[in-house]
Amino acid sequence: MTTEMTSRRSEIPPSASTVSVSIIDTTASVRGLPANTYLDPSIPGHDYLAVPCFPFIIHHPTVNKTLLFDLGIRKYWQNLSPPLVEDIKGEGMQIYVEKDVPQILSEGGIDPTTVDAVFWSHYHFDHIGNMSLFLPSTTLIVGPGFKDKMLPGFPTDPDSDILETDYHNRPLKELDFHSHPLTIGNFPAIDYFSDGSFYILNAPGHTVGHICALARVTSNPNSFILMGADAANHGGELRPSPHLPFPKTISPHPFQPSLPTPCPGHIFTHLLQNDTQPFYKAPLDAHHDDQLYAETKEKVQGMDGVDNVLVV
Repeated sequence: MTTEMTSRRSEIPPSASTVSVSIIDTTASVRGLPANTYLDPSIPGHDYLAVPCFPFIIHHPTVNKTLLFDLGIRKYWQNLSPPLVEDIKGEGMQIYVEKDVPQILSEGGIDPTTVDAVFWSHYHFDHIGNMSLFLPSTTLIVGPGFKDKMLPGFPTDPDSDILETDYHNRPLKELDFHSHPLTIGNFPAIDYFSDGSFYILNAPGHTVGHICALARVTSNPNSFILMGADAANHGGELRPSPHLPFPKTISPHPFQPSLPTPCPGHIFTHLLQNDTQPFYKAPLDAHHDDQLYAETKEKVQGMDGVDNVLVV
């Protein structure tokens, strides 16, 4: 499907190395979050958010390494740190979760003991799952500043939002982007396998140390999946954009391929400031650092406008 925008390709160093990526249906979601907490302006009828939790499993076939990017919500979320549980209950959100990620992996034919490392995009409960279900040899990898911000966990710090059992007696690696002079799509980046197949991107703002990931899933031609985590809280914060303007027509049209037909989304155009500005922006104080969040979101928008990058 094409629009009126000019085709753009990613400017990422070439490589023949790829990884396989699957999105995990964690069975988890968070509902009842007031939309105006995270999105501005308020649009009548879109009063609450229903938030899915989609971690990723990444496998490098050549080195035979399996990674997880995020873990969703732990099945027994009531066993999160007590102050966090009280906050969740006080905000009135509803949490739905049937299974932990290791159980889902096992049911899908993947042995959780083969997971080499788990990346936390950031430390919020709907991303960190239950690390204690993985082998002590499984490395936990976090973004810059995590240790100073979050350690120690509960109960040593009775006010902490994470548990000591999340990281105790296992390798805990904090990423250092300064030692890797690489930039991908304006993001400081780390070439994780050193072969161009999988990059970790420094994407702060939503929290201290928030990270994204970019996986090369095909080569010749190249295509990529950008794992965005909470670099944006809603697709309406990303689109439209200067890189992906609101299309006036779509061709071929999915319903009437033989006729020139307006974009089906034209009924929403009255909500737009213009064809290159997103439906939403973040309210003040919705994130740890509003300015960094806005800068990170603009970088994601740039990647979102590239033909061979899928932003999730």
